[in-house]
Amino acid sequence: MGTQGSPVKSYDYLLKFLLVGDSDVGKGEILESLQDGAAESPYAYSNGIDYKTTTILLDGRRVKLELWDTSGQGRFCTIFRSYSRGAQGILLVYDITNRWSFDGIDRWIKEIDEHAPGVPRILVGNRLHLAFKRQVPTEQARAYAEKNGMTFFEVSPLCNFNVIESFTELSRIVLMRHGMEKIWRPNRVFSLQDLCCRAIVSCTPVHLIDKLPLPVTIKSHLKSFSMANGMNAVMMHGRSYSLASGAGGGSSKGNSLKRSKSIRPPQSPPQNCSRSNCKIS
Repeated sequence: MGTQGSPVKSYDYLLKFLLVGDSDVGKGEILESLQDGAAESPYAYSNGIDYKTTTILLDGRRVKLELWDTSGQGRFCTIFRSYSRGAQGILLVYDITNRWSFDGIDRWIKEIDEHAPGVPRILVGNRLHLAFKRQVPTEQARAYAEKNGMTFFEVSPLCNFNVIESFTELSRIVLMRHGMEKIWRPNRVFSLQDLCCRAIVSCTPVHLIDKLPLPVTIKSHLKSFSMANGMNAVMMHGRSYSLASGAGGGSSKGNSLKRSKSIRPPQSPPQNCSRSNCKIS
């Protein structure tokens, strides 16, 4: 009997984020505004934890987020301490119409410093659609975030404003802190854009890319992709060059760009062509 292959992952990174803050600041509203890939934890109501997943695109890579909403009630502080283990990012949420919820952020920061030290965090002011009831000035919240080394967002789940942007920015901070390239290389999956670029530049010299019936921006991207991936070397003006390191005992001066054999463009006539009107000056 044949064995089935392992299923292909639908994401490139998996991150665990916690949403923390006092009760009734709208953390559940933020989760409910996420429509794609939503999932409910079997422990949501019995343990005071709401859970959802969503997938975002970050620089062409799929990042799956596990989002855990810990209740802000005092009796669930021990739950936060348990779920903070293994968290890679934290969103500190307050209600811009509730001054008390903003003042409570200090208490949550102390909890994080004690049980999840060093975990990246951002400050999120929720319910921006109720700005006419605002009790926390934007500049004050921004200054507070800068003082505590956090990025700051004001969001509105009702208007779908800045919700995905806040998750995307926290994901970027987390991945850059852990070294995005180092994480990415072992299990690299080419994006559709990379595959298309690879297919085109593998059979098209750089000096002919300008002749392709494509927008200028795409042509520029194809050239950059070809150079960065070492495909077709640096084919310019009918000559091919290859990058060579100064390996061996010889001098490395002048060896960084080594000329290889001449490659004549396909449109050029043969050297022994007798017609004067097809010779290239």
